[in-house]
Amino acid sequence: MNHDLRLTLLRHAHAESPVLGESDHERSLSARGIEEARAAGQWLAARHRAPGAVLVSSARRAQETWQHASWSGCPEARTESGIYEATPGRLLDILEAQGNVDVLLVGHNPGFEELVALLTSGLSGEYRGMPPGGVAVLSRPADGDWEPAGATLLEFWSP
Repeated sequence: MNHDLRLTLLRHAHAESPVLGESDHERSLSARGIEEARAAGQWLAARHRAPGAVLVSSARRAQETWQHASWSGCPEARTESGIYEATPGRLLDILEAQGNVDVLLVGHNPGFEELVALLTSGLSGEYRGMPPGGVAVLSRPADGDWEPAGATLLEFWSP
């Protein structure tokens, strides 16, 4: 039986403020962010099937978000450095390379919120609305493609 394919986007949770000499890439989660990540994982585990692939940005805060959000039954996450600072087009390339499986991406704005807007409305302009720790779950027909205005936003959750 073919089911719609799902794309789940989990934006990294709140991170610590930058420290002098520390790169943006190395920022870790704050205590608040750890709680947000755990809450996101609990919400996902209770409501959604495990994805076929989990790809996580190489940024420390994204890695830590998945560490606290992951739930039983999920495949081992793979680090995908291309998610960091990715445009919607780059995110689509990463997504399409996974084939016909449900995918969960853990990453960043503005790429994630722009990708949601592009897939649901066909426009990626100045869309804003993916808070730290936020989750967007989209679907498309299994026999289709991830293309502009070709997906449906099933659910949106915010901590």
